[in-house]
Amino acid sequence: MNGIRVLAYCRVSTDEQGHSGLGLEAQRQAITAECERRGWEVVEVIEDRGYSAKNLKRPGVQAALETLAARRADALVVSKLDRLSRSLLDFANVMAVAQREGWALVALDCAVDTSSPSGEAMANMLATFAQFERRLIGQRTRDALAVKRKQGVRLGRPPTTPQPVVARVKRERAKGRTLREIADRLNADGVPTAQGGRWWPGTVRLLLAREPLDTLPPDPSLSRLLPPDEDPEDPDPTFAQPRRPIAKPSTGQSPPTPGPVSSPSTPRKS
Repeated sequence: MNGIRVLAYCRVSTDEQGHSGLGLEAQRQAITAECERRGWEVVEVIEDRGYSAKNLKRPGVQAALETLAARRADALVVSKLDRLSRSLLDFANVMAVAQREGWALVALDCAVDTSSPSGEAMANMLATFAQFERRLIGQRTRDALAVKRKQGVRLGRPPTTPQPVVARVKRERAKGRTLREIADRLNADGVPTAQGGRWWPGTVRLLLAREPLDTLPPDPSLSRLLPPDEDPEDPDPTFAQPRRPIAKPSTGQSPPTPGPVSSPSTPRKS
């Protein structure tokens, strides 16, 4: 497969190697020699100096991927696979991009070459191990989360909804409003969610699941209706005082004054 335009990628992980150029020079020579042997043309050499291969967040890698996506090169060649990535998952992702966009990925040290059948078979084998690693990581994560749940650890992102908004939602729910009514009222007032978006009935439901109604705080608006020395959580002061006896309504006439009680008369003897 001749006439291929090659983008060479080189990387060193320490600043000392980057300044001395020894590691970079060795990589460039290895790539150039192999490309000459195959009749390929090196159109550009991109380097990352002082970057680790733990992920693909490197300026050189991103520039190389943009160049390949723009069809200004036909293949990405590295002297060793670990110069591109030390993660099989990242390598599998790059290979998937290469297959989707139609350019070749070549690593000289492990016979990975998607431009040839044998090299593509090797790449697919590595991708299989990458998938195996991905599933192992997922299983370990699920097992660890299950242990945390059994320990009572609260998982997930901590709630970031401001407390005044939480109190408002709980009060409106306590008043009997539906989830949709609460969401519509919040949206109408321009109140954002914790992530800055719109409110939906499901969003309100999740908030109420985290904040049950039995933890409803006192309503600060009640303080405007009570004297300063009274607490809205105290019982109504009207019923705290002893009740006075209720007087019967007056009819306008004085009740009759009771006279002396006379003893029963004794019958006379004849």
